[in-house]
Amino acid sequence: QVQLVESGGGSVQAGGSLRLSCAASGLTFDDYSMGWFRQAPGKEREGVSSISWGGASTLYVDSVKGRFTISRDNAKNTVYLQMNSLKPEDTAMYYCAARRGVHGGMWWVPMEYNYWGQGTQVTVSS
Repeated sequence: QVQLVESGGGSVQAGGSLRLSCAASGLTFDDYSMGWFRQAPGKEREGVSSISWGGASTLYVDSVKGRFTISRDNAKNTVYLQMNSLKPEDTAMYYCAARRGVHGGMWWVPMEYNYWGQGTQVTVSS
């Protein structure tokens, strides 16, 4: 069965960095665009970033542009999210997700994705 397993979350001070990883198994990884989402308590799940199957195209929500970088290694079936200059408002559970076929479009909509990981917590203190 398909599994997406996130890692790399933790607690950092504002201005710090974290690198999230998401290891995929049970699917043909390069058939899927990949996304990172986050959800803070009491808030809706928010699309953070997306990357095309080959990695050539990336998209970001405005609030993380210039601070976060998404990348993927198809040989390792892994997608990454490098998060720099973290802010307290970045605090959330972070999820990776796999989307069969297209990249772009309504990439920020959770229902566009076929598979989800269990999440990794990121906490940023001021």
